[in-house]
Amino acid sequence: MNFFIMHLALADLSVGVISVLTDIVWRMTVSWNAGNAACKIIRFLQVVVTYSSTYVLVALSIDRYDAITHPMNFSGSWRRARLLVVSAWLLSFLFSVPIIIFYEEKTIQGHPQCWIDFQERWQWRLYMTLVTTTLFVLPALIITACYTVIVLTIWSKSKVLTPPSRLKNGDHRSGDDHDSRRASSRGLIPKAKIKTVKMTFVIVFVFILCWSPYIVFDLLQVYDYVPTTQTNIAVASFIQSLAPLNSAANPLIYCLFSTHICRSLRS
Repeated sequence: MNFFIMHLALADLSVGVISVLTDIVWRMTVSWNAGNAACKIIRFLQVVVTYSSTYVLVALSIDRYDAITHPMNFSGSWRRARLLVVSAWLLSFLFSVPIIIFYEEKTIQGHPQCWIDFQERWQWRLYMTLVTTTLFVLPALIITACYTVIVLTIWSKSKVLTPPSRLKNGDHRSGDDHDSRRASSRGLIPKAKIKTVKMTFVIVFVFILCWSPYIVFDLLQVYDYVPTTQTNIAVASFIQSLAPLNSAANPLIYCLFSTHICRSLRS
Protein backbone atom coordinates (compact mmCIF):
# COMPACT_ATOMS: atom_id res chain seq x y z
CA MET A 1 0.00 0.00 0.00
CA ASN A 2 2.82 2.41 0.85
CA PHE A 3 4.35 1.69 -2.57
CA PHE A 4 1.16 2.90 -4.30
CA ILE A 5 0.81 5.90 -1.98
CA MET A 6 4.42 6.88 -2.73
CA HIS A 7 3.77 6.94 -6.48
CA LEU A 8 0.44 8.72 -6.04
CA ALA A 9 2.19 11.32 -3.87
CA LEU A 10 4.92 11.67 -6.52
CA ALA A 11 2.29 12.25 -9.21
CA ASP A 12 0.45 14.79 -7.01
CA LEU A 13 3.68 16.64 -6.22
CA SER A 14 4.53 16.71 -9.93
CA VAL A 15 1.12 18.24 -10.68
CA GLY A 16 1.92 21.07 -8.28
CA VAL A 17 5.48 21.67 -9.48
CA ILE A 18 5.16 21.04 -13.22
CA SER A 19 1.55 21.93 -13.97
CA VAL A 20 0.31 24.49 -11.43
CA LEU A 21 3.58 26.37 -10.94
CA THR A 22 4.28 26.82 -14.66
CA ASP A 23 0.68 28.00 -15.22
CA ILE A 24 1.06 30.58 -12.44
CA VAL A 25 4.29 31.91 -13.99
CA TRP A 26 2.61 32.00 -17.41
CA ARG A 27 -0.35 33.99 -16.07
CA MET A 28 2.04 36.46 -14.44
CA THR A 29 4.02 37.01 -17.64
CA VAL A 30 0.88 36.95 -19.85
CA SER A 31 3.00 35.97 -22.86
CA TRP A 32 4.75 32.63 -23.46
CA ASN A 33 8.46 33.50 -23.44
CA ALA A 34 10.04 30.03 -23.30
CA GLY A 35 9.99 29.19 -27.02
CA ASN A 36 8.33 26.49 -29.10
CA ALA A 37 10.41 23.54 -27.83
CA ALA A 38 9.67 24.37 -24.19
CA CYS A 39 6.01 24.81 -25.11
CA LYS A 40 5.80 21.22 -26.36
CA ILE A 41 7.91 19.71 -23.56
CA ILE A 42 6.21 21.53 -20.67
CA ARG A 43 2.71 20.89 -22.00
CA PHE A 44 3.61 17.24 -22.53
CA LEU A 45 4.89 16.90 -18.96
CA GLN A 46 1.82 18.69 -17.59
CA VAL A 47 -0.46 16.18 -19.26
CA VAL A 48 1.74 13.23 -18.23
CA VAL A 49 1.54 14.10 -14.51
CA THR A 50 -2.22 14.71 -14.80
CA TYR A 51 -2.77 11.29 -16.36
CA SER A 52 -0.37 9.63 -13.91
CA SER A 53 -2.26 11.00 -10.92
CA THR A 54 -5.41 9.40 -12.33
CA TYR A 55 -3.97 6.08 -13.49
CA VAL A 56 -1.96 5.42 -10.33
CA LEU A 57 -5.28 5.82 -8.53
CA VAL A 58 -6.79 3.23 -10.89
CA ALA A 59 -3.86 0.90 -10.17
CA LEU A 60 -4.39 1.40 -6.44
CA SER A 61 -8.08 0.53 -6.77
CA ILE A 62 -7.26 -2.64 -8.72
CA ASP A 63 -4.76 -3.64 -6.05
CA ARG A 64 -7.32 -3.07 -3.27
CA TYR A 65 -9.82 -5.14 -5.25
CA ASP A 66 -7.38 -8.04 -5.42
CA ALA A 67 -6.40 -7.66 -1.76
CA ILE A 68 -10.03 -7.87 -0.61
CA THR A 69 -11.27 -10.56 -2.99
CA HIS A 70 -8.17 -12.74 -2.41
CA PRO A 71 -7.06 -11.80 1.12
CA MET A 72 -4.86 -14.87 1.61
CA ASN A 73 -3.04 -14.60 -1.71
CA PHE A 74 0.34 -13.11 -0.80
CA SER A 75 2.38 -14.69 -3.58
CA GLY A 76 3.19 -12.33 -6.43
CA SER A 77 1.72 -9.27 -4.71
CA TRP A 78 4.90 -7.19 -5.12
CA ARG A 79 5.20 -8.20 -8.75
CA ARG A 80 1.57 -7.24 -9.34
CA ALA A 81 2.06 -3.89 -7.59
CA ARG A 82 5.10 -3.00 -9.69
CA LEU A 83 3.36 -4.08 -12.88
CA LEU A 84 0.30 -1.95 -12.08
CA VAL A 85 2.36 1.16 -11.30
CA VAL A 86 4.61 0.76 -14.35
CA SER A 87 1.52 0.29 -16.53
CA ALA A 88 -0.04 3.45 -15.05
CA TRP A 89 3.02 5.57 -15.91
CA LEU A 90 3.42 4.03 -19.38
CA LEU A 91 -0.23 4.73 -20.22
CA SER A 92 0.22 8.29 -18.97
CA PHE A 93 3.16 8.83 -21.33
CA LEU A 94 1.33 7.13 -24.22
CA PHE A 95 -1.86 9.21 -23.93
CA SER A 96 0.21 12.40 -23.68
CA VAL A 97 2.12 11.92 -26.95
CA PRO A 98 -0.45 13.84 -29.10
CA ILE A 99 0.25 16.95 -27.00
CA ILE A 100 3.75 17.19 -28.50
CA ILE A 101 2.19 17.23 -31.97
CA PHE A 102 -0.73 19.62 -31.40
CA TYR A 103 0.70 22.27 -29.06
CA GLU A 104 2.98 24.94 -30.52
CA GLU A 105 3.88 28.58 -30.00
CA LYS A 106 1.42 30.90 -31.74
CA THR A 107 0.74 34.62 -31.71
CA ILE A 108 -2.63 35.29 -30.07
CA GLN A 109 -3.85 38.90 -29.85
CA GLY A 110 -0.30 40.18 -30.32
CA HIS A 111 1.26 37.92 -27.67
CA PRO A 112 3.15 34.64 -28.16
CA GLN A 113 1.24 31.82 -26.49
CA CYS A 114 1.64 28.06 -26.11
CA TRP A 115 -1.55 27.07 -27.89
CA ILE A 116 -3.50 24.23 -29.42
CA ASP A 117 -5.58 25.22 -32.42
CA PHE A 118 -8.01 23.08 -34.42
CA GLN A 119 -9.53 24.60 -37.53
CA GLU A 120 -12.75 22.59 -37.49
CA ARG A 121 -15.32 22.37 -34.70
CA TRP A 122 -15.58 18.59 -35.01
CA GLN A 123 -11.85 18.30 -34.32
CA TRP A 124 -12.28 20.06 -30.97
CA ARG A 125 -15.22 17.80 -30.15
CA LEU A 126 -13.29 14.65 -31.05
CA TYR A 127 -10.25 15.80 -29.07
CA MET A 128 -12.25 16.68 -25.95
CA THR A 129 -14.27 13.47 -26.17
CA LEU A 130 -11.09 11.36 -26.33
CA VAL A 131 -9.50 13.27 -23.44
CA THR A 132 -12.67 12.90 -21.37
CA THR A 133 -12.83 9.18 -22.09
CA THR A 134 -9.19 8.41 -21.27
CA LEU A 135 -8.76 10.85 -18.38
CA PHE A 136 -12.08 10.50 -16.58
CA VAL A 137 -14.71 8.11 -17.96
CA LEU A 138 -12.64 4.92 -18.30
CA PRO A 139 -10.80 5.41 -14.97
CA ALA A 140 -14.09 6.19 -13.22
CA LEU A 141 -15.74 3.06 -14.66
CA ILE A 142 -12.81 0.82 -13.65
CA ILE A 143 -12.68 2.30 -10.16
CA THR A 144 -16.46 2.01 -9.76
CA ALA A 145 -16.37 -1.64 -10.84
CA CYS A 146 -13.55 -2.39 -8.38
CA TYR A 147 -15.33 -0.79 -5.45
CA THR A 148 -18.64 -2.39 -6.31
CA VAL A 149 -16.98 -5.81 -6.06
CA ILE A 150 -15.11 -4.74 -2.90
CA VAL A 151 -18.29 -3.62 -1.14
CA LEU A 152 -20.16 -6.77 -2.17
CA THR A 153 -17.26 -8.95 -1.01
CA ILE A 154 -17.02 -7.26 2.39
CA TRP A 155 -20.79 -7.41 2.81
CA SER A 156 -20.98 -11.11 1.93
CA LYS A 157 -18.06 -12.01 4.21
CA SER A 158 -19.53 -10.00 7.05
CA LYS A 159 -22.69 -12.08 6.75
CA VAL A 160 -20.66 -15.29 6.89
CA LEU A 161 -18.82 -14.06 9.98
CA THR A 162 -21.97 -12.85 11.81
CA PRO A 163 -22.05 -14.30 15.36
CA PRO A 164 -24.42 -17.27 15.63
CA SER A 165 -27.93 -16.60 16.88
CA ARG A 166 -28.90 -17.58 20.36
CA LEU A 167 -31.41 -20.28 21.18
CA LYS A 168 -34.34 -19.60 23.44
CA ASN A 169 -32.51 -21.06 26.44
CA GLY A 170 -29.59 -18.68 25.86
CA ASP A 171 -27.09 -21.31 24.70
CA HIS A 172 -25.14 -21.04 21.45
CA ARG A 173 -25.35 -23.86 18.99
CA SER A 174 -22.02 -25.62 19.02
CA GLY A 175 -22.21 -26.38 15.31
CA ASP A 176 -22.67 -22.69 14.49
CA ASP A 177 -19.74 -21.80 16.75
CA HIS A 178 -17.57 -24.30 14.93
CA ASP A 179 -18.63 -23.03 11.51
CA SER A 180 -18.10 -19.42 12.55
CA ARG A 181 -14.57 -20.15 13.79
CA ARG A 182 -13.77 -21.99 10.56
CA ALA A 183 -15.14 -19.12 8.46
CA SER A 184 -13.17 -16.61 10.52
CA SER A 185 -9.91 -18.50 10.07
CA ARG A 186 -10.40 -18.78 6.31
CA GLY A 187 -12.06 -15.59 5.20
CA LEU A 188 -11.53 -12.82 7.74
CA ILE A 189 -10.44 -9.57 6.06
CA PRO A 190 -7.84 -7.80 8.24
CA LYS A 191 -8.83 -4.43 9.67
CA ALA A 192 -5.76 -2.86 8.07
CA LYS A 193 -7.04 -3.78 4.62
CA ILE A 194 -10.49 -2.41 5.42
CA LYS A 195 -8.83 0.84 6.52
CA THR A 196 -6.87 1.15 3.29
CA VAL A 197 -10.09 0.54 1.33
CA LYS A 198 -11.77 3.37 3.24
CA MET A 199 -8.84 5.69 2.53
CA THR A 200 -8.78 4.78 -1.16
CA PHE A 201 -12.55 5.26 -1.36
CA VAL A 202 -12.21 8.81 0.01
CA ILE A 203 -9.38 9.54 -2.46
CA VAL A 204 -11.56 8.29 -5.31
CA PHE A 205 -14.53 10.34 -4.11
CA VAL A 206 -12.40 13.51 -4.01
CA PHE A 207 -11.04 12.67 -7.48
CA ILE A 208 -14.55 12.48 -8.95
CA LEU A 209 -15.70 15.56 -7.01
CA CYS A 210 -12.82 17.69 -8.31
CA TRP A 211 -12.69 16.46 -11.90
CA SER A 212 -16.36 16.00 -12.86
CA PRO A 213 -17.26 19.76 -12.95
CA TYR A 214 -14.24 20.49 -15.15
CA ILE A 215 -14.94 17.62 -17.55
CA VAL A 216 -18.69 18.24 -17.79
CA PHE A 217 -18.31 22.00 -18.31
CA ASP A 218 -15.67 21.57 -21.03
CA LEU A 219 -17.85 19.05 -22.87
CA LEU A 220 -20.86 21.36 -22.67
CA GLN A 221 -18.73 24.18 -24.07
CA VAL A 222 -17.24 22.23 -26.95
CA TYR A 223 -20.67 20.86 -27.95
CA ASP A 224 -22.15 24.41 -27.87
CA TYR A 225 -24.47 23.87 -24.93
CA VAL A 226 -22.79 26.72 -23.05
CA PRO A 227 -22.45 30.05 -24.88
CA THR A 228 -19.14 31.89 -24.81
CA THR A 229 -19.78 34.93 -22.59
CA GLN A 230 -17.64 36.82 -20.08
CA THR A 231 -19.57 35.22 -17.22
CA ASN A 232 -19.06 31.72 -18.58
CA ILE A 233 -15.36 32.41 -19.17
CA ALA A 234 -15.04 33.41 -15.51
CA VAL A 235 -16.95 30.30 -14.44
CA ALA A 236 -14.70 28.15 -16.65
CA SER A 237 -11.57 29.61 -15.01
CA PHE A 238 -12.96 28.81 -11.56
CA ILE A 239 -13.97 25.26 -12.50
CA GLN A 240 -10.58 24.60 -14.12
CA SER A 241 -8.91 25.49 -10.83
CA LEU A 242 -10.84 22.71 -9.07
CA ALA A 243 -9.00 19.91 -10.91
CA PRO A 244 -5.55 20.57 -9.35
CA LEU A 245 -7.22 20.66 -5.93
CA ASN A 246 -7.50 16.89 -6.24
CA SER A 247 -3.71 16.61 -5.96
CA ALA A 248 -3.66 19.09 -3.08
CA ALA A 249 -6.34 17.19 -1.16
CA ASN A 250 -4.71 13.76 -1.35
CA PRO A 251 -1.92 14.48 1.21
CA LEU A 252 -4.58 15.65 3.66
CA ILE A 253 -6.42 12.38 3.17
CA TYR A 254 -3.21 10.43 3.82
CA CYS A 255 -2.81 12.30 7.11
CA LEU A 256 -6.37 11.55 8.17
CA PHE A 257 -6.00 7.81 7.61
CA SER A 258 -2.37 6.89 8.17
CA THR A 259 1.27 7.70 9.07
CA HIS A 260 2.63 8.05 12.61
CA ILE A 261 3.83 11.57 11.85
CA CYS A 262 0.34 12.78 11.05
CA ARG A 263 -1.04 11.11 14.17
CA SER A 264 1.49 13.01 16.27
CA LEU A 265 0.59 16.24 14.48
CA ARG A 266 -3.11 15.67 15.17
CA SER A 267 -2.37 15.04 18.86
